[in-house]
Amino acid sequence: MNSVTRDPINLDSLRQRAHHPKAGAVLLFCGDVRNHSEGKQVEALEYEAHESMALKQINDIVEEAGKRWEIHFVEVIHRFGIMKISECSIAIAVSTSHRKDAYSASRYIIDTVKHTVPIWKKEHFTDGSSEWSKGCEACSVHEMPEVPPSAHVH
Repeated sequence: MNSVTRDPINLDSLRQRAHHPKAGAVLLFCGDVRNHSEGKQVEALEYEAHESMALKQINDIVEEAGKRWEIHFVEVIHRFGIMKISECSIAIAVSTSHRKDAYSASRYIIDTVKHTVPIWKKEHFTDGSSEWSKGCEACSVHEMPEVPPSAHVH
């Protein structure tokens, strides 16, 4: 069951759910907040989205992955809100019989989420500045604003 949350992602619990008797490969991917971006020092990231729309699109991506690979278990958790360095912003667990399928399915899921789900990312830098990233490819394709509507509220 895929989800979106504003709470920290419990990776141990996700790993336990991913166990499957047919699985020879259980892959856990974590997209962690790093401390740098384009030469600047980052102190935090902020993700925003229309959460129910994002979840629907994530569910569609996972469904498509299930058509492409024999997956015994898959779950995606995307976190929204403000996250500090080293916190996990997205976690993907995939269980398959063979490692090649687990890696391929996980890569497909993360790449497709990053490129098609309209999620905005704001980087907060150590110098006190911040900026919204340009957004996913889906944002420009669907003529969505480069920043979420909440960014216009002062």
